[in-house]
Amino acid sequence: MEIREYTAYRESEIMNLYRDAGWTAYTNDPESLRRGFEASLVTYAAYVGEELAGILRAVGDGSTVVFIQDILVLSRYRRKGIGTALVRAVLERFPNVRQIQLTADDTPGARAFYASLGFRELSRIGCTGFIRMGN
Repeated sequence: MEIREYTAYRESEIMNLYRDAGWTAYTNDPESLRRGFEASLVTYAAYVGEELAGILRAVGDGSTVVFIQDILVLSRYRRKGIGTALVRAVLERFPNVRQIQLTADDTPGARAFYASLGFRELSRIGCTGFIRMGN
């Protein structure tokens, strides 16, 4: 497995990842997803051979806040360290950023995964999160 910055958007391989994850809000609007990738702060890709096995897309200012917007790993490659390697790439790139944030499914597996990487739930630091969903 190789982690590298993802700089050339290739719709077919990206759509394959989002379809595999079942993220239809993205697959139903591929043009918005492409624009999102282009406007991202940084995107990292995990390759197994020539196959795109995972992606992490981060947004933010890179100085005070970085938000991990998307992290996906193809189902057949999960639990092989790819997600960990992608998150670590962001942590290494932005070691002095005050806040690196993300939202995730509220499952025991997601909680354990992100806790293993040093993330804490907002409620544990006296905060809460809010979201306003668009159309």
